[in-house]
Amino acid sequence: MTEKFKPYANEADVLRIGELEIENRVDRVTLTGDVVLTRDKAGLALAKELQALVNGVVKVLAADKELPDVVEVKEARTVKNPFA
Repeated sequence: MTEKFKPYANEADVLRIGELEIENRVDRVTLTGDVVLTRDKAGLALAKELQALVNGVVKVLAADKELPDVVEVKEARTVKNPFA
């Protein structure tokens, strides 16, 4: 599942690990919710998925030679509904 998720690649991908939702953006990856890592095979499987996700994020960030100190997150703005 995490092989298809390419961190920072687009503004559309969403991944779920347990109840944790990971949203892809070109300037950030947002994690919301929670994941319970129980001490069993199911917990191990979730932990491995989470590890793969974080390793992918670190790989992309470490490879970026022009990584800024801080990304400016612009506030959302409301636009007129073009269909109304």
